[in-house]
Amino acid sequence: MSKAEILTELQKLTAAERQEIRLHLARLDGEQWLDADDPLTDAEKALLDARLAAYEKDPEAGSSWAEVEARIKAKLNA
Repeated sequence: MSKAEILTELQKLTAAERQEIRLHLARLDGEQWLDADDPLTDAEKALLDARLAAYEKDPEAGSSWAEVEARIKAKLNA
């Protein structure tokens, strides 16, 4: 499958399916995305690992960006 075909097929996936792919790609890429000049501390890595594990356990537990944004705007306008 070509890159163009993959990009076309990605558009057909649900948000949950795309998130699953993001997580898989993140595992494949490891820490290559980290900025060598500003690496994460062990505590930051542990926190991210814990939050990722919690998300993978129950992806519906959190709030969508739309919900978070609405709460922020409501607080700012109150």
